[in-house]
Amino acid sequence: MNKPLILVVEDDAAVRNLIATTLETHNYRFHSASTGETAILEASSHNPDVVLLDLGLPDMDGIEIIKKIRTWSKMPIIVISARSEDMDKIDALDAGADDYLTKPFSVEELLARLRVTFRRLNDIQGSENAQGSVFLNGDLKIDYAAGCVYMNDEEIHLTPIEYKLLCLLAKNVGKVLTHTYITQEIWGSAWDNDVASLRVFMATLRKKIEKVSPEAKYIQTHIGVGYRMLKV
Repeated sequence: MNKPLILVVEDDAAVRNLIATTLETHNYRFHSASTGETAILEASSHNPDVVLLDLGLPDMDGIEIIKKIRTWSKMPIIVISARSEDMDKIDALDAGADDYLTKPFSVEELLARLRVTFRRLNDIQGSENAQGSVFLNGDLKIDYAAGCVYMNDEEIHLTPIEYKLLCLLAKNVGKVLTHTYITQEIWGSAWDNDVASLRVFMATLRKKIEKVSPEAKYIQTHIGVGYRMLKV
C-alpha cells in the first residue's frame, strides 16, 4: 500500500523544515511549496492525500487557496497558522478547511491531527464501499433508512432538528463544522438567533445521548467556532 502523500505549504523555511523532518521520521511522503501559486500547481498535479497549509503566504492568502482547491477537490486541508482569532479559524473552516492548528504547535499535536484525518478518510472510503444505510460510532448507531437512533441498542427519541443535526455531524466525523455551516445546512440561514437556537438543540441532543451513555463524549464543542463529532 502506498504511503500517504502530504503537501506542505509554508513560506517560513524553519517551520517547513520542522514539518518535513517530522513527516520523514514517520514515513510520510511529502512535497513542499512556499507560495500559493506553487501550492495550487502541486495540489492539482500530484493530488496529495492531505494539504498542510499556512495562511500567510507571500503571493496569496491561504483562504483563497482553500477556495480554489475546493472548486475541484475534497482533499483534506489542515490549516497551520499564527492567526489565532476565532474569526480566522471560522473563515478558514467556512472556506473548506477540515482542521486548524495554531502556531506554535507541537509535533505530537500535528501527528495526532494527521492520524484523525487519515482515520476519517478511511471511514469515508469504508462507508462508501459498504454503501450501508447504517452509521456506527462506538455505541452510537443511526439507521438512516428507518430514521432511528440508538445508544447501547436503546432507541433515543430525537426531534426532527436534533436528528438532522446528528446526521450532519455523523457525515463529517472528525471535522469541525462552524456555526454558520451548520445553521445554513439545517435552517438555510445563519442569523445570530439561529446560532442561539443551535446551542439549545446541541445541548438537548447531548443530554439525550449522554443520558444513555454518561461516559460518551461524541460531540466536541469548539467555543466560538462550532462543533465536531469525535470518532469513538
